[in-house]
Amino acid sequence: MNRKQNSLTIEKRQTRNDFLRIRFLLFGFCASALFVLILCIHYSSTLPDTVGRALTEQERTEIKGRNSPLIDYIFLSPNANFPRENDVQKITIHHMGGNLSLEALGESFSQQDRRASSNYAIDSSGRIALYVEEANRAWTSSSRENDHQAVTIEVANDETGGDWHVSDEAYKALIALCVDICQRNRIEELNFTGDANGNLTIHKMFSDQTECPGAYLEGKMGEIARAVNEGLLR
Repeated sequence: MNRKQNSLTIEKRQTRNDFLRIRFLLFGFCASALFVLILCIHYSSTLPDTVGRALTEQERTEIKGRNSPLIDYIFLSPNANFPRENDVQKITIHHMGGNLSLEALGESFSQQDRRASSNYAIDSSGRIALYVEEANRAWTSSSRENDHQAVTIEVANDETGGDWHVSDEAYKALIALCVDICQRNRIEELNFTGDANGNLTIHKMFSDQTECPGAYLEGKMGEIARAVNEGLLR
């Protein structure tokens, strides 16, 4: 075989190898895409049929009966584990990082690619929303372990930046909601220990990437625990 024929043979072999590599890459891509599609279909099929849509009055009444009677607005998020793995034993407080309406936050939590939610939220007028039923784990606190035990609450800020202040109306609603959660879940007393060992926790305990719930609410945590415990004694 002369040099020219040998060169052609090598080129053909390289072309065939390149073609095989491309086929394998395409096969791997298609297999991965199919796997992701199957996971998405399976996940969607396991979601409650009340998630991500407007509810009938009867559905709202039934959901409210399973959760807090203080609820003013319901829009259930797909971003949750159904059901949670543990009984409710804790409450974790967050701030919105802005003065969002309940409707706007609900729209944000309805986006599956955001992968975030909370059980409840409170706006600056004191209205309360439910996004994830208490029987399910919301994706809120950067901690799977905490969120499987905790009811999580987002509170609107009436001040952007600074201490991230919240309104008096939101604060009063927060106390009332915490009392109600404790009563229905047989939590006899809230304890804020300043770390994750207490049953009243805050987001920043589980992530060094956030200052949530902001200086104002963080400074009120002991007071919140005392006010809730007083409410539990009435």
